[in-house]
Amino acid sequence: MPKPEVVILVGGEAGQGLVTVGTLLSKAFVRAGYDVCVTQGYQSRIRGGHNTYELRAAVHDIAAPADEVDFLVALDETTLAADGPALRAGGVAIAAEDAEAPAATLRVPYKTLCPPRYANVAAAGVVGFLTGLPQETLVGVVEDAFHKKPDEAAANRDALAAAYAWAAANGAPFVRPLPAATPRPPRVMLNGNVAIALGAASAGAKFCAFYPMTPATGVPLTLAAHARTLGLVVEQAEDEMAAVNMACGASFAGAPSLVATAGGGFALMVEGVSLAAMTETPLVVVVGQRPAPATGLPTRTEQGDLDFVLHAGHGEFPRAVFAPGTVEDCFHLTRKAFELAARYQGPTFVLTDQWLADSERAVVLFDVDNLLPLAAYLPPASYPTPYRRYEITADGVSPRLLPGLGDELVVADSDEHTEDGHLTEDLGVRKAMVEKRLRKWEGLRAAIVPPAYYGLDGAENVLVCWGSTGGAAREAAAALTAAGTAVAVLHFTQVYPLDPPAFLPRLVKALRVIGVEGNAGGQFTGLLRREAGFHVDKFITRYDGLPMTPAYIRAALERLIAEEVS
Repeated sequence: MPKPEVVILVGGEAGQGLVTVGTLLSKAFVRAGYDVCVTQGYQSRIRGGHNTYELRAAVHDIAAPADEVDFLVALDETTLAADGPALRAGGVAIAAEDAEAPAATLRVPYKTLCPPRYANVAAAGVVGFLTGLPQETLVGVVEDAFHKKPDEAAANRDALAAAYAWAAANGAPFVRPLPAATPRPPRVMLNGNVAIALGAASAGAKFCAFYPMTPATGVPLTLAAHARTLGLVVEQAEDEMAAVNMACGASFAGAPSLVATAGGGFALMVEGVSLAAMTETPLVVVVGQRPAPATGLPTRTEQGDLDFVLHAGHGEFPRAVFAPGTVEDCFHLTRKAFELAARYQGPTFVLTDQWLADSERAVVLFDVDNLLPLAAYLPPASYPTPYRRYEITADGVSPRLLPGLGDELVVADSDEHTEDGHLTEDLGVRKAMVEKRLRKWEGLRAAIVPPAYYGLDGAENVLVCWGSTGGAAREAAAALTAAGTAVAVLHFTQVYPLDPPAFLPRLVKALRVIGVEGNAGGQFTGLLRREAGFHVDKFITRYDGLPMTPAYIRAALERLIAEEVS
């Protein structure tokens, strides 16, 4: 009986076209009705180095990468040595006929099948045949990709045809077909960065400033590619300090604004975050996490910046921090961040990571026609005159007018200020202003996105996770539950502020609560203890630069339970 899923790992040097192979196959699997999850591994260089493109395709829904590989497509010999151990029993390595490879490798004569520049497309064709993908499906993907270049489309079609014919004649022992997939609604391939950009655009973003920094650069680049159509401005600043201050200035003038960066760049932005808080200026900050300190592993993944984002900026002021767990979350929570930034006039954060930023998924098209429009700026219906930008109010939110768009004078100050915006050192006014700003907490708490619970009510074991680890945790929990160990998942996509009554009862009832995080110190479980008084003393952590996988979590939890029993 055919396996319900397949894992394909394409390896090679940057510039060899491994992304082309992976993209052709992933889009073809999506068109054939399968669910897919793509994980990209790349080194911090433009050419060379060892890069990988892992594609997991299944007839059922999947939400995480895998550890073992069914097909290893080696575009260079380094891949055979570096990734060969990941091949599961019965897996197949595919390499050029002149490569120094193990005897079990399927050796493909790329040089006789097609011109050298199309060898990667031929590799996609071989894998397509071995996995049972219809040739016409891959051809359709190629024709869509090169519809403006008919000669290129023809050459790619020829390479695919030659590869399918050769595989049909020579690849019979290596065929591992997937079962037919159930028809699904139309879907598109998106990664987290693109979804964040789309969420920002749908929320009415009009300005984005950035300084390039992996893994967040895809957000502004996506916005820049569509800036004319969307009517927004994307500015590559000279550094991160300039970027955040530009965004504050644009937002002060009425343009909903965001910045996108990684931990090292955000370190330079924190003074600007405090500026947005003191001037009560809406600002959305996207932070793509990667291993640190310093430059760390700039193209790998981690969840190590939660504590940093929670405490970034001097002084006390409200903030909301979202941690998307899926590509869909990236879209919707970015909209939510813009909504709260505008409503409560201050900074909000979208905390993602390299795996989610670059992980491509098959996503049902967002129903943007039925999304409620976000009021990025609405002038107050009424306000006392003379106008006071920082009027002390019951909910902490003052009437916001834009400078130059009316008769009223708008005065703002980054020092402590009076209600009308002028600098002050009156200590009584200072106390009143701090309390006014902090009253916004109540509104932010009322808008909290609660954590999602997956699994049996009253499960003995509860995995607590946040952000991108959610998919791997859910798959691991489902597998363990099916094997007789009841495991549930409590997954947080908003990590601050928290609403303890919404989740504490589930944690208190569990026999074991295990924190699952992509960092070494259990940062979110520390936050749980601080905010909810609940102490987690068992952890599954990963901080080697690789994403969480279901197998990693399952093995770690089984060890924890075995150690406790013994």
